[in-house]
Amino acid sequence: MRRMRSLRAALTAAATAVAALGLTAISGAPAQAATPLPARVFAPYFESWTGESPAALSAQSGAKHLTMAFLQTATKGSCTAYWNGDTSLPVAQQSFGADIKTIQGRGGDVIPSFGGYTADTTGTEIADSCSDVDQIAAVYEKVITTYDIPRLDMDIEVDALDNSAGVDRRNKAIKKVQDWATANGRKLEISYTLPTTTTGLAPSGLAVLKNAVTNGARIDVVNLMTFDYYDNATHDMAQDTKTAAQGLYDQLAKLYPSKSPAQLWGMIGVTEMPGVDDFGPAETFTLANARQVYDWAVAKGINMISFWALQRDNGGCPGGGARDNCSGIEQNTWDFTHVFAPFTSGGTVPSDDFSLAVSPASATVKAGASATSTVKTSVTAGSAQTVKLTASGAPAGVTASLSPASVTAGGSSTLTLATTAAAVNGTYEITVSGASPSAAHSATFSLTITGGSGNQCTAAPWSSGTIYTGGQQVSHKGHTWKAKWWTTGEEPGTTGEWGVWQDLGAC
Repeated sequence: MRRMRSLRAALTAAATAVAALGLTAISGAPAQAATPLPARVFAPYFESWTGESPAALSAQSGAKHLTMAFLQTATKGSCTAYWNGDTSLPVAQQSFGADIKTIQGRGGDVIPSFGGYTADTTGTEIADSCSDVDQIAAVYEKVITTYDIPRLDMDIEVDALDNSAGVDRRNKAIKKVQDWATANGRKLEISYTLPTTTTGLAPSGLAVLKNAVTNGARIDVVNLMTFDYYDNATHDMAQDTKTAAQGLYDQLAKLYPSKSPAQLWGMIGVTEMPGVDDFGPAETFTLANARQVYDWAVAKGINMISFWALQRDNGGCPGGGARDNCSGIEQNTWDFTHVFAPFTSGGTVPSDDFSLAVSPASATVKAGASATSTVKTSVTAGSAQTVKLTASGAPAGVTASLSPASVTAGGSSTLTLATTAAAVNGTYEITVSGASPSAAHSATFSLTITGGSGNQCTAAPWSSGTIYTGGQQVSHKGHTWKAKWWTTGEEPGTTGEWGVWQDLGAC
């Protein structure tokens, strides 16, 4: 996956390159007993260089598990890993430790990920950078014990795929850490995140897994990046995910002939890119695609669903290209997360828990007016804790506020949605999130605005359960849409330039 390396990281790396010291061997630190991940887990990537709190976004979005991107060295040749190669973010409690502990306390967890596009193209992926297998293994162990996590991810793409020496060192280090974990009674999983074609791994990706087998390194999950195909073909992104995973299944069956079909599917993960990917509109993953992938993933029994990245799960740049902070399509904030979050199975139940609801759950207002709703909380387990409340998903021209912004579980708050005359007609989903030290929950408020900028929509509102045929028009989120052909369940604004719905403009 791609990211822009921060200027601070680049300058700091240049200034401190000679001071970077690597670990020399696997330490004697005791292994703790991290809670294993669920058999099925949704764990979107979190862009850790943005300065945002992973615990806060986990609570707001409803994603209990996160894949944390990325760990890499500050300079090529170093054996010390930092978050994003930024020497001010070492592998230490001071760097995300409190956030990770909070997420774990709420029954979730994080998966630290090594590599990524920037590291893999600059020689700063730890196994490409460091030539000492023991020091690489020591870095892996330090991440595991510092954050008490049950899985490490290796995001290997571009140049790192072709670095055969790095591939071999990485798998040898994985084997050493797995032996250490076994000796200390610790459950540890390893995932490889790899680029894919629409029919399975390319030879370079498959070679990484073959080398792991040769070195005796156990790979628990192979996570396909089911986007950025760059093949100039017409894409049904949901169908491409299915064929890519089937191709991987066939490849894994040859690598692991003793595994059952259920075990092989249980080794597979998929990572989508919500909305428009780096190639452009021809590769647009829609909410309709997300629902199809969810149903397929549950039926097949795959291990993981992820996407790049949590900060992109919003409609802040509709009609735009791929960006790290929005999807490029019309959507509500956290729409993709809400589709995929139920995929996670099992997990731990917080000892101190609460419920959250909004009443009423919807309102219709004329632009310039306000709507209010009561946010109610109650204790469902253990003792009452402080619940911090936030609201997200308000469109331009709408301000969401909560008074008070935190309550003791059992208390209530008032949600106020104030609109301006510039607010666009349409129906918007506002997510109200509550987070305590041990749990996080959310509820949705549906706000319909009339009489705003543009004329009030006259076409019937779109309905997910209605069948539409070519030429029929609907209104949705302040726009009028025309169906190009038969469709049902595909949300206007999510099907891309060549999808079923044609945008006729604001109404």
